Amino acid sequence: MPIIKTVNLTKEYKVHEKDPGFIASVKSLFSRKYKIVEAVKAINISIDEGELVGFIGPNGAGKTTTLKMLSGLLYPTNGTAQVMGFTPWQRRKDFLKQFSLVMGQKAQLWWDLPLYDSLLLQRDIYEMTKPDFQNSLEELVEMLELQKFLKTQVRKLSLGQRMRGELAAAFIYRPRVLFLDEPTIGLDIVVQKKVREFIKGYQQRYGATIILTSHYLDDVSELCDRLIIIDHGQKAFDGSTTELISTHIDHKRIVLSFNKPVQKTDLSTYGKVIHYQPYKATIQVERNQTTGQAAAMLTTLPVSDVSIEEPSLEDVARELFTGHDYS
Repeated sequence: MPIIKTVNLTKEYKVHEKDPGFIASVKSLFSRKYKIVEAVKAINISIDEGELVGFIGPNGAGKTTTLKMLSGLLYPTNGTAQVMGFTPWQRRKDFLKQFSLVMGQKAQLWWDLPLYDSLLLQRDIYEMTKPDFQNSLEELVEMLELQKFLKTQVRKLSLGQRMRGELAAAFIYRPRVLFLDEPTIGLDIVVQKKVREFIKGYQQRYGATIILTSHYLDDVSELCDRLIIIDHGQKAFDGSTTELISTHIDHKRIVLSFNKPVQKTDLSTYGKVIHYQPYKATIQVERNQTTGQAAAMLTTLPVSDVSIEEPSLEDVARELFTGHDYS
């Protein structure tokens, strides 16, 4: 039985429309125009316990709105959702104690308190026993490297330290389900890597179910075996990264190194030349012609090295969301 399941989950907003200018402002006091905006359109999702799912899409696609409904912060306009057997927006105590929502742009730590005091508050809110809290704290201090700033006032922490503190507060009571909305936003590469390692380690250790949204597609490609893509409020794809690339991208890249200079015109007959230097070039070819074209180039060109590459997840997303070729 899925731990998270939605059926035709829909969220609409009634938005006030007003023409510019003073007269229009006065008129709007007596007669208002509205339009209906569909933020989420009849989404159907089924996620099994222990899955780590990437939830991606362009800005305004409906990702955060969906997570807010699954966490009970928003009521849907239509449809149903079940998380761990609970209806999220009923906000029952047993449900609230078993999930966590982390939003990279929203703080849950107490600004004027040391990080440790905020974690103590989490202990009391979620009714943890002292031994359970201590065991969890020791584990998080090690995994997130919190020791140096555990007793530092939150307002004095760097962005990376504060984000690790936010994760500690969200994970301290060991939730079964986690909704992570842009957990690495604004962080440098080193801290992003630490956060990814922590999320993966926690999921493997406790079998937690995690839905992760991120604009850093390295987060998604490194952590998630399954992707759900949402675009304009609708589910556009549900499957693995490999399936996404093979289904939506009909080409690959052949990267060639040469032992003597080659003219660009000699390469264009094999496919689209993406990058060119006399001793190195990248050529885009149709997926079903990759092997044949690579063999032909090895036969006719002074090739010293060759590799065939799939487009990256970032390339695929750019092409899907904007319609632009990733070259």
